[in-house]
Amino acid sequence: LILGALQFGFVVRYLGDPLVRGFTTAAAVQVLISQIKLILNVPSKNYSGILSMVYTTMDIFANIGKTNFADLTAGLITLVLCLVVKDLNERYKHILRIPVPIEVIVAIVATGISYGVNLEENYNAAIVKNVPSGFIPPVAPDVSLFSQMLVPAFSIGILAYALAVSLGKVYAIKYNYEIDGNQEFIAFGVSNIFSGCFSCFCATTALSRSAVQESTGGKTQIAGLITAAIVMISLLSVGTYLEPLQKSVLAAIVVSNLKGMFWQVVDVPRLWRQSKWDTAIWLFTCFSSLLLDIDLGLLAGIIFGLFTIFLRVQYPSYSSLGNISGTDIYKDIEKYKNVEEPEGIKIVRFSSAIFYGNIDVLKDGVKSIVGFDAVRVFTKRTKAQQKINKLLKKKKISANENGIGRDSSTDSETDDDLDDAENKETNDIKLHIDWNTELPVSVSVPVVTIHSLIFDFGQVIFLDVVAVDTLKGTKYLDNWNHVVSSKTL
Repeated sequence: LILGALQFGFVVRYLGDPLVRGFTTAAAVQVLISQIKLILNVPSKNYSGILSMVYTTMDIFANIGKTNFADLTAGLITLVLCLVVKDLNERYKHILRIPVPIEVIVAIVATGISYGVNLEENYNAAIVKNVPSGFIPPVAPDVSLFSQMLVPAFSIGILAYALAVSLGKVYAIKYNYEIDGNQEFIAFGVSNIFSGCFSCFCATTALSRSAVQESTGGKTQIAGLITAAIVMISLLSVGTYLEPLQKSVLAAIVVSNLKGMFWQVVDVPRLWRQSKWDTAIWLFTCFSSLLLDIDLGLLAGIIFGLFTIFLRVQYPSYSSLGNISGTDIYKDIEKYKNVEEPEGIKIVRFSSAIFYGNIDVLKDGVKSIVGFDAVRVFTKRTKAQQKINKLLKKKKISANENGIGRDSSTDSETDDDLDDAENKETNDIKLHIDWNTELPVSVSVPVVTIHSLIFDFGQVIFLDVVAVDTLKGTKYLDNWNHVVSSKTL
């Protein structure tokens, strides 16, 4: 309640769709394992914590020879009936104004059969048995325990909130509405304060029950009120009539309603085509939730998601843009067909903030796109210029308006002769040199085929001091100014 009042609901922003769908898929698998144990009616310990699902699965397979066939048969029949009728409800929903309540029908019929045949005594079937009636009287909280409960209560509250918002976002996307994080905090805070006085468990979203309600057509708070009324009536009077109902039937009903959650697996190939990072978040959250249990898995998924953001900023994408003929639209030449680069121009797009951690990535990206290193080209040209000046002074070559000519009787000096001259000051002779032609010196000067370099920084949200100094520094841009002729930067 306090977190909601302090507008702490912004944390919902960190529960992205890939994370939520991976998390809910893992939760669905965990629910499936817990329900399979009931459908088979095999003995298994109750595990919690890291690898709890693995241990439960091992117990199921270790005791699978003790499967109760009465429970298995009832569970399979229930599962098939629910899946078939639900599919028919969805397929003919334009004809059926109200979907067939197959879960209620199956529960009533299964209760009658179990009572009539006496499945518990004759086939050792697991039934609901005792259903407690009435409510526990309200009691005041024990204030002396608050100091011991503060830390675990906070973690439980955050986990309960994350579970509720994660599942809520799944249905919010499906039915096109928004989730208010602060409202969820306040709602759960008030409900848990009230229910806590009656010794209730901490309330949060139940994946299986939510799936059941949604699949049977419940979309508003009226469905919740009806559910609460039925639960109240069951606790007060009807519960005793449901005691013969097999647990495998209830488990099969739950499994049948998780179908939509399992179909989220098809997100993986779609995400892989769109974003490798989002695919990694989906898979990591799913598998960590399966192996580390739900609470630790969700926390690990959130941390991993934030880590991928750091990596994406640290190693951002860059691309070379080309023009779509007949338009003023420019797209990545590697991702789009029928785009042309303007002759002599390179357009570099950098898709991230620029700061001290990724400025080298920008430099490397520019080198990769233009195909040469401006510093190396500038250094080579400086060496060649010094060599040409020395040859001109010695009159071993001549220069005129048509360029530089070589005296055929003169041998060119080697590159080794230029190493010592690189840092020496010479009275350079002002001369226009076409660096893309053959030079009368033995210096290998890389050919530069562009005359302009354009940076598209439309996606750059900020620059830090290091980035600004690097971009405007003489050691970076001045080299490019010397290399490209028109200095379009």
